[in-house]
Amino acid sequence: MVELILKKDVQDLGIAGEIVDVKAGFARNYLVPRGMALEATEANMRQLTRERSSLEERRTRAANEAQALSERIQGVSLEFAVKAGEEGKLFGSVTSGDIAAALGDKGVEIDRQVVKLGEPIKQLGEYDVSIRLHPDIIPVVHVTVVAEA
Repeated sequence: MVELILKKDVQDLGIAGEIVDVKAGFARNYLVPRGMALEATEANMRQLTRERSSLEERRTRAANEAQALSERIQGVSLEFAVKAGEEGKLFGSVTSGDIAAALGDKGVEIDRQVVKLGEPIKQLGEYDVSIRLHPDIIPVVHVTVVAEA
């Protein structure tokens, strides 16, 4: 195991400024080359203590922005009219990219990667889709998939 200081938030691992233990291969091959983490040396630990206040400010600002965006998303309902066969099975699917684009059309710009859709929607019906804007802020969008007339 290797001790690292996270420079960026890493999903399912930790937030920026946190000290984590990870396997050496994960650190060497993924986190360090992508600039997501630094080795937890004494010099890097001193630098972390100096930068902690700016990290807290950025984290607070990001949480406030996510909360404002969440309030805009919370009341949104999306409807997709798609071609469907018998028994409600779609020809194609509704993906996280489609949902992000539809939200963009309603004035809410988000990245498709924050749309938490387990797998593409392939049936007619109503779905609640989570949008992970921040680790603690996850609004839900109501998505309705109907057959094209």
